[in-house]
Amino acid sequence: MTPELEQKIKTVFEKQKAFFKTNQTKNIEFRKAQLTKFRDVFLSHTDALCEALDIDLGKSRKEAEYVEIQIVSSELDYLLENIDEWAKPTFVESKPHPSGADIVSKIMHEPYGVNYIIGPFNYPVQLTFSPLIGALIAGNTAIIKPSENTPHVAKVIEEIIEKSFDEAYVKVFQGAIEENTLLLSLPFDYIFFTGSPNVGKIVMKAAAEQLIPLTLELGGKSPTIVHQDADLDKAVARISYGKWINCGQTCVAPDYIYIHESIKDAFVSKFIAYLKSTYPDGSLGKIGKIVSPNQIKHLAGYLEAAHEKVIYGGRYNLETRHFEATLMDNITWEDQVMQQEIFGPILPIMTYTDINVALEEINNRPKPLALYVFSESQEFANDVLNRTTSGDAEINSAIIHVGSHFLPFGGVGTSGMGKYHGKFSFEAFSHTRSVLQVK
Repeated sequence: MTPELEQKIKTVFEKQKAFFKTNQTKNIEFRKAQLTKFRDVFLSHTDALCEALDIDLGKSRKEAEYVEIQIVSSELDYLLENIDEWAKPTFVESKPHPSGADIVSKIMHEPYGVNYIIGPFNYPVQLTFSPLIGALIAGNTAIIKPSENTPHVAKVIEEIIEKSFDEAYVKVFQGAIEENTLLLSLPFDYIFFTGSPNVGKIVMKAAAEQLIPLTLELGGKSPTIVHQDADLDKAVARISYGKWINCGQTCVAPDYIYIHESIKDAFVSKFIAYLKSTYPDGSLGKIGKIVSPNQIKHLAGYLEAAHEKVIYGGRYNLETRHFEATLMDNITWEDQVMQQEIFGPILPIMTYTDINVALEEINNRPKPLALYVFSESQEFANDVLNRTTSGDAEINSAIIHVGSHFLPFGGVGTSGMGKYHGKFSFEAFSHTRSVLQVK
């Protein structure tokens, strides 16, 4: 990092501190006007974003628009429609005053101040701009560092921000570890990080040094339980969508399948037939690109460690960064592929006969970001949810909860802390202030 960039980062930070002190961002009409302008600029860059997403991650135009651009724009519309109501003070009951005087009690939401938003590579548009619009609708300023692993998208993100906002309000800084280390040393008022648990620990440690509140959106091995009464055709199609989208590089992707032994063979047969039908020319290159050759080598290590357990797929290309949708069978907890989050298009299959044993195995491990249950029995699904913990969960579906601005999204334990989306974003980026007035 050059001395000029270091000074620029510090200067912009101080500019944002000063701008926030003017209280202009606390004005609701200012927030709406700024985000309305951003919306227009953002949508005008749809072609550029789709092109960049194709280069960096091999995302098709349809996928890029659906899981990146539309999610941001629809959530932004929802925030703009509701901010006036959310920002109103909430009046609550009061305990009697010792003197008998009348009391008014209310809850107010106020912005934290200058926010630092660290974006990930896997959904670099959605997972950078969704936190940003939450921070801005709550009345904050923001400095953003997009992922250096998706450089073409990061460049478009910076262009959108420069055309939308003054740098004293919102600013992008590119970079990697060195730049992030400097930024984390600054006394931000709030930090929002999306990424791996390992980097999350670094971010949290830096925040703890200055007692900065934060949200961590991490990941983990999200289990998918397929019970013996599940509709296998639906399970195959919905698990397949959730697993292969973005080439398996989704924090809430089904990480592994835990299926009742009595239906495993039928499930595997249907899954392979589905893959052959969906990708008639083979799935290599059809589900996007892995972010880097090094990550492909990492994924290939799982296959090499248990090559005899690969029952479908397994091909990859280091040069093009393509990796085939891959199934592994007869997997145990001791296999290398079960030791950490996969974050790629490899789907291990394990079996159970006693759900109690399966749930105990799941509960003995770090709390996942998501948990999926496929069963026609509501009683069974509820029982699984009652006896497990995860950031979020779905029944007879996978990953679509992420796109809802009506549901809070986030992890628990090692899969993260804090929730956002919709009103929950407004609340995440706001300090809840209690005010009591005695008349």
